[in-house]
Amino acid sequence: MYTLGINAAFHDSAAALIKDGVLIAAVEDERFTHIKHGKRPVPFSAYELPFHAIDYCLQEAGITMNDVDHIAYSFDPSLLKSNGKQSADNIDAPHAVFSDQLNDLFLSYMRQAPQHLRDGYPHHLQKRLAGWKLNSGKWHFVEHHIAHAASAFYPSPFKEAAVLTLDGRGEMASTSYFRGEGNSLGKIGEVCMPHSLGMLYEKITTYLGFLHSSDEYKVMALASYGKPVYLQQFRSLINVNDNGCYTIGDFDPAAVFGPARPKGGDYDQRFFDIAHSLQKVLEETVLKLVNWLYEETKTGNLCLAGGVALNCVLNAVIRDNGPFKNIWVQPAAGDAGTALGAAMWVDRKFNAGVPAQTMEHAYWGPSYSDADVESLLQWMKIPYRRLNNIAAETASLLAQNKVIGWFQGRMEFGPRALGSRSILASPADAAMQQKLNEIKDREDFRPVAPVVMEDVAGEWFENATVSPFMLFVYNVKPDKADKIPAVRHVDGTARIQTINRNQHVLYYDLLHEFNKLTGVPVLINTSFNTRGEPIVCTPKDAIACFYTSPFDALVINSFLLEKAPD
Repeated sequence: MYTLGINAAFHDSAAALIKDGVLIAAVEDERFTHIKHGKRPVPFSAYELPFHAIDYCLQEAGITMNDVDHIAYSFDPSLLKSNGKQSADNIDAPHAVFSDQLNDLFLSYMRQAPQHLRDGYPHHLQKRLAGWKLNSGKWHFVEHHIAHAASAFYPSPFKEAAVLTLDGRGEMASTSYFRGEGNSLGKIGEVCMPHSLGMLYEKITTYLGFLHSSDEYKVMALASYGKPVYLQQFRSLINVNDNGCYTIGDFDPAAVFGPARPKGGDYDQRFFDIAHSLQKVLEETVLKLVNWLYEETKTGNLCLAGGVALNCVLNAVIRDNGPFKNIWVQPAAGDAGTALGAAMWVDRKFNAGVPAQTMEHAYWGPSYSDADVESLLQWMKIPYRRLNNIAAETASLLAQNKVIGWFQGRMEFGPRALGSRSILASPADAAMQQKLNEIKDREDFRPVAPVVMEDVAGEWFENATVSPFMLFVYNVKPDKADKIPAVRHVDGTARIQTINRNQHVLYYDLLHEFNKLTGVPVLINTSFNTRGEPIVCTPKDAIACFYTSPFDALVINSFLLEKAPD
């Protein structure tokens, strides 16, 4: 039985395909369209479906839409009622409560999604998408937060767990609590609009001059440079009850904190302190929610999803100060992951006797053969050479402090580059962080993250064990700090990825070879893209990014492309 999951309501449009509990493919539409996040999250974009992502999933399985048994859409419009009481304020916000007319448009587009999928596909994708018939039992609208929760629990390594989902909003919920056991996933509570920790973070993201529903991670990085000067002002807005619920008072940031930072404006200490205070109140509040959830479920395992779960500093606070022994976060915790969760939710209904697949890695996107790559290089008349030992020869370049584009295997699902579509560099030179930020046209305060061999992670980062998805920060060990200064953030932490050979053979071997040359089993790993662009997907994307960016070499499958020395 094939189940296709679709996320298209707000942003991060994506598709995932499952066959009898086994994940076949999962990918964001942005990787094909080159539109970051797929689209802007406004009501009049809700009709846009991830046709390219759907087409890829079908291609990977070798099927067409006629072979799909169930389609799961990660939003249920029946739960979002249209009424004239809704506010028209800030209608461009991704999770705003829309005005009545825009809300009607938003709901209409989603209700018509089955018809649009059947008839609205791009002409060049008709081979796999055309001609299928919509049956009444084939289409399933899945509640947004249930899709988040299913994406967190079913692929986790736990047979039973508490599940917390935190985002801007779904239909009306912004925070939801679940208990999972086997194939059962039951809701035990929720917080609804207008109260939302995700929307609070989005509001301050906009106030600080960044793009909401896109740049929240920049606020998290900015927070490390500040102090809790405004913590009391944020605390006064939030009231947490003893039943897992909370309320957030409405406020105008400019009236409380002074003029907003204009987009592209300078940073001053006030903005650092606002970001820091916001991050701290988020951590304090979520810890209270987590403690309540633990008392309700009395389980040692916690699963997290929703856009707020991409906040790796928050995740580390929950890990270090919360009551749960084990934590697992969906690597595509944002809305893209709801495509996977919706498909899993429907699949579990029909395949309850089949164990759900544990998600050991995030490599669920397209891959390309050496023949594909070499044919393209010859067609583009680009000089290249074939590597005899990819890992060893690339490690040698990295040991020479060169910046390398790394394109290997199936593309990652989720917002993190995890060694298939990465830019890699040595962490030994402190200046490399600024160099990479310049190459990628990123803000100076942005850290770069390390990848480390899983079997020695604890020797370099305090209490580090297994962290394959770059979703937790760890303190760099003091005796190792001078050896990897480029990946040590201003607060002494690093957002690490651990890798073992079962997850990605060539990536692990590269680290092994680099360790042999340098004595350091760590590399800088940042996403293979430049500012405003999604992570590269195809060989052609990788080559275009390489030749329009000032890094030194591209290792694409078995082939090396180098630029002429200065």
